[in-house]
Amino acid sequence: MTLERIIANLFNLNDENWMRHANPVSVWTRYSVLPVLVLAFWSRTWIGWWCLVPGLLSILWMFFNPILFKKPKSTRNWASKAVLGERVFLNRDKVPIPDKHRIPLHGLLNFLASIGLVLAIGSTIYYSAWGAVSGVALAYLGKSWFLDRMVWLYEDMKEDNETYRSWEY
Repeated sequence: MTLERIIANLFNLNDENWMRHANPVSVWTRYSVLPVLVLAFWSRTWIGWWCLVPGLLSILWMFFNPILFKKPKSTRNWASKAVLGERVFLNRDKVPIPDKHRIPLHGLLNFLASIGLVLAIGSTIYYSAWGAVSGVALAYLGKSWFLDRMVWLYEDMKEDNETYRSWEY
């Protein structure tokens, strides 16, 4: 079982929920999680423990977002194909992916996003605006680049797989 499959199970991503998560609104609104977390905990000196409320709401949003939206009217857009590519990548232990998609770039991009996350968190603790903004930007650069690679993977895989092709409408 791949790490991605474990994460998908944590988020309850079955067939129906994967398609709901492929709604572009779901994809784009998940980008709000990290900035809201940073702002929530940045405000701890102004609002005290109340900063936990928006922080917790942001974390809950991250978990429930993939299942809150309707199945998209069309999956012929970058955001939907990014999610479909993630699904293909998750399934690589059952349906092999081409060698050109097996390069360690995926891990490097997720590492880059993780470095950004750590920088954003550390900078929030020490009230470094530059560090917090840079961390969020680095995290989203890594994540967006990873998602772009998932679009490429999906585009390559849908031609040879009837199930994958059926996800695009």
